[in-house]
Parts: sequence; structure tokens; C-alpha cells
Amino acid sequence: MSAQPGWTPAARPGIIPLHPLTFGAVLGRSFQALRHNPKVLLGFALGVQSLVFILLIVGIAGVGWLSFSRLDTLTPGTDEWDAVTAGSVLVTALAGLVLGLLASALQVIVQAVVVGEVAHAVVAEKLTLGALWRQVRPSLWRLLGYTFLVLLAVVLFVAAVGGVIFAVGAAAGPVLAVVLTILVFLGAIPLYLWLSTKLLLAPSAIILERASVRGAIARSWRLTRRRFWPILGVIVVISLLFGVIAQFVQIPFSLLSSGFLTVFAPTGEPGAEAVIGFVVAILLGNIVVLLVQAVALVVQATASVLLYVDCRMRHEGLDIDLLTYVERRDAGAPTLEDPWAVHPGRPAPVRAPAYGPAYGAPAQPPYGYAQPPYGYPMPPGAQAPYGYAPQPPATPPPPVPPAATQWTAPGAGSADREPPPA
Repeated sequence: MSAQPGWTPAARPGIIPLHPLTFGAVLGRSFQALRHNPKVLLGFALGVQSLVFILLIVGIAGVGWLSFSRLDTLTPGTDEWDAVTAGSVLVTALAGLVLGLLASALQVIVQAVVVGEVAHAVVAEKLTLGALWRQVRPSLWRLLGYTFLVLLAVVLFVAAVGGVIFAVGAAAGPVLAVVLTILVFLGAIPLYLWLSTKLLLAPSAIILERASVRGAIARSWRLTRRRFWPILGVIVVISLLFGVIAQFVQIPFSLLSSGFLTVFAPTGEPGAEAVIGFVVAILLGNIVVLLVQAVALVVQATASVLLYVDCRMRHEGLDIDLLTYVERRDAGAPTLEDPWAVHPGRPAPVRAPAYGPAYGAPAQPPYGYAQPPYGYPMPPGAQAPYGYAPQPPATPPPPVPPAATQWTAPGAGSADREPPPA
């Protein structure tokens, strides 16, 4: 029977290498994640975005038509006509607010499913939409509560600032109010970027760690320390990229819709053909923009999960737990702990120094650790696993000097020898 250890296949690779990520890796893998499970990520997101679009258009248009159609039975300029107009505007605005909140709730569901899918893709697992829904459903209400809490804080802030500006304008004139509005808007941009960056990881903590709303906010605030600028850079690059793409795909359809009116109605009186062409061009443009928005929603949510994974690797050594989970799973372990919730908040082990002669250190794998996982020593002659610095060989004991021997030089002890013959 051979004394050599048995051969085991290499662990299946996920969508990211299990070590801290660079800026380019986070940005690139956020797009590559779409290919891992496109039916769940892109298909589900596109379906929800389409439902949100139809709900907003049909709901607001229907409420507006039902409320404003009463004006046809009234005489313009009367008190009753003014009252019905004000009431119709208020009802339509409230309907838009309620439907907007419902649309936000549906997008939160997409974000929750994306978080669960990306977490499984990191460890090379692919689940169906039903399995993902069963996993994220217990944490969904906390995620909805966190989202509405953020929306409420934004609404209260805007209302308070708007009230102050209105009071200043009423007391000092409209010019000062306009100047104050511009200054507040310019000051709100860095405030929004700072808060959105510090709170970006809270949804991932709610879904993967099953944290409370308060605990998730604290976790996101703590994990983003010393990682603020890379996280902000990823958010800004993805937002600008999809904003530019949406504008580029919308411009041709806008030109096409205006061209229909110019070609079919040169005198300014559009017929049925021009109206139909105009509507078709607008719908096609909105459908393309809807597809871009669905992809943007998935990519932004994927990037936030990868940033969460990267921050936990750097702060808490999450890659150790993920590597252990993958190795035990591929080895056929009967029971496995959730790697995302097993050691939250644990201090990260000491990383090995940068490798290569340029750093004054010997060549060794990047992102390595000074010791094997969890401090267990390796047997003599064993090879360190990937991602860990090899242990230096044990210092051999000093050689034992040989025992002293009696040695007689030539010519010594001549008294004991017979004299030569004469």
C-alpha cells in the first residue's frame, strides 16, 4: 500500500480568485458575472424592470385620466373647476409616489436575488431562481426596511432644506433663495457620494450575514474604512458608463421619432401614420433603455457584493473561510458551515509582505499569509496550499563530531620496534 497521499482534483474556480481584489478585477468581474447565470441575473432583472415600467406608465396614466376627465363636465375658471384641478394634481402625484415606492420595493427584490447569486458564484455554485428566493426571503423584510429608511431620510432632508430655502426666499427675496439652492445642490453632491459609499455594503450584510438594519449599517461603515476611494471609484465608473450608454442608445430613437413627424406631417398636422411611427419609435427607444437599465442594476449590485467580499477578505480574512468551505465541499464533507456567517467581525490574520526582489523579499505567492490557516503547523516536507507563504524548513541540528581515535604518526614509538639489522 502506497504511503503517498491520495490525489484530489483542484477546487472549481468561481467568478473571482479567492484573495483580495484589485480595482480592475472588481470592475471587470462585475460584468463577467452576467455570464455565470444569465437566466437568473439578466432574465429576472429584465422581467422586474419591465413590470416596473408598465406599472408606472399604466398606473400614473390611468389615475391621471380618471381624475382629470372630470374637468370636461365643468366650466373653466369657476371655483369648482379650480378645486377639481388641484385635487386631480394631488391625486396623480400621490399615485406616482405610491407606485414609485412599489417600484423601489421590486428593485430591492432584484438586488437581494443578485446578492445571493453572486455569493454562490464566488464559490463556484449555481442555484435556480426558486432556490435563491428561498434563501433570501427571510432577510427580505429587513432589506426593504433599510431601503425605506434611507428613502425616508432623504425625503426628510429634502423637505427640511426646502423649507429653509423657502423661508429665506420669503424673508430676503428670490435671488438669495436661488443662490442658496445652488449652493445646497453643490454641497449635496459630495455628501451623497460619501454616504452612498459608506452604506454600499449594508444590503450584502443583511442578506449574507442575516444582520439587522442597525447592525448592517454599522458593518458597512466599518468595512469601508481605508477602502473608501476604490469603492467610490467603482461606483462612479459604472454609473457614468451606463449613463453614457443610455444616452447614446436613446439619441437615434429620438431622431427617428422626430423624423416621422417631419416626413409624414410637413405642414404641422400629423396624420395617423406619423402618430403611429412616433409612438413606435418612442417605445423602441424606451425598450432599449429598459434593457440598459436592467443590465446596469445587475452590474451595480454585483459590484457592491464583490466590494463587500474584498473588504471582508482584507479586514477579516474571509478568503480563509471560503477556501476551507470549497475544499471541504469538494472533498464531500457531509455538513458545511455557511462561510459568510461563520466568522463576521473576526480580525484578519497577518498578511505576508509583498513578494519579489523589488520589495526586498523572496519570491512567494501574492496575498499570502505568514502562517497556514488557523495556525495549524504543517508536517515536515509538506507543500503549502495556494495563497499561503511556504514555511521555512526547520533548522537541522548541528552535526555530531566523530569520536576521537588513536592515531600514531609515522616514526613514532620507535622504542617498541626492533632495530634494523646491521
